[in-house]
Amino acid sequence: MNAERVKRILGRIPLHLVVISMIIVWLVPTLGVFVTSFRTRQAVRESGWWTVFTKPPIPGQKEYNTACAPCHGENGRAVDTVDLSDPEVAAEYMKTNRLLPLLRQEVNGQPHVQDAEWQALIQDTSRTKEALDRLSPISQYLGTLSGGGQTAKYNLTLSNWLDALVGYKGTETYQEDCATGVSKSGKFKCDASDLLNPEGMARAFLNSVLVTVPSTILPILFAAFAAYAFAWMDFRGRMWLFSLLVGLQIVPLQMTLVPIAKLYSRLGLQSSFVGIWLFHTGFGLPYAIYLLRNFLGGLPRDLFESIYLDGANHWTAFWKLAVPLSVPAIASLAIFQFLWVWNDLLVAIILLPTNPVLTYQITNLIDPRGGNWHLLTAAAFLSMIVPMLVFLAFQRYFIRGLLAGAVKG
Repeated sequence: MNAERVKRILGRIPLHLVVISMIIVWLVPTLGVFVTSFRTRQAVRESGWWTVFTKPPIPGQKEYNTACAPCHGENGRAVDTVDLSDPEVAAEYMKTNRLLPLLRQEVNGQPHVQDAEWQALIQDTSRTKEALDRLSPISQYLGTLSGGGQTAKYNLTLSNWLDALVGYKGTETYQEDCATGVSKSGKFKCDASDLLNPEGMARAFLNSVLVTVPSTILPILFAAFAAYAFAWMDFRGRMWLFSLLVGLQIVPLQMTLVPIAKLYSRLGLQSSFVGIWLFHTGFGLPYAIYLLRNFLGGLPRDLFESIYLDGANHWTAFWKLAVPLSVPAIASLAIFQFLWVWNDLLVAIILLPTNPVLTYQITNLIDPRGGNWHLLTAAAFLSMIVPMLVFLAFQRYFIRGLLAGAVKG
């Protein structure tokens, strides 16, 4: 290995480190959101998502090992006369108001609890409320020893996804609410029709698709016709109109929201899909025409001259020649427009408040007191999974789209 090759390899190390760092920065939060979406409410509150790769803690185990394990053993069977793993025995003391009087009694002339801190707390009658609070985890752990299934709270579950899809905001889960086939809260039918609940992410997902697909197809369709006209048709004022379109790209859409909302209110288009399609089409056209015109203008002129000489008109030249050759630019433009509309929040809130899309519905999952935030991970992943798939499947077109706008026309 010569010195030049070593120098070249060493020179690539900083670039590789930067690329690897970018991948880690992007993948780690995504992995965290994905893993957290399968964790229970209690697990999300008490530990980080990375703990899923280790043995999960059991509620009350630490307190039990300190106060009770020295005598009863870690499995609760060290004392022959009192088997804490027996469901009948555990049931007697799974309530702290029964457990505390027992612990205050002496056993063979000795304090029931050997740990000095716990002993002082239990025997002090002025601290009864504090003692009951401290004993609550131990009561829960007795249920675990007797097969009460407390560890199930830390198992992976699909409840977050299901709750987010149907828009369940209760203190339990949708499955628990509909365990008997009839909703305890009375808000659900406990069948597949719950997926169409206006407060759920499933309905919002459908709304996002209904908004994004037409808002992607329409500007591309109109822009393709306009781009061909600017590139291959001679008419007075062509360059002035094209320059105007380029300048329209700098107009912020925020300044038009109020006038457009007032206009839609008069025309009856407020809170309608047609209105938001027209809005995204109008603001997507300047960039779409600019990109496609530069791409079409960079195609060989001989191709169009030859097809014109063969008797083809502009309509034939457009469909038979321009469109097939422009597939890379059209595909990249479709990706840009799709991602922009899919991730839009501001326009959807103003023009489509009664049919919330994914980006808006996520905020509705949080109740006024800040609860149910454990559902945000599943909801966020539902919102980002489509853009991720689109990007991963068509990422090669992004570079082509960036270069298409720079082609000399």
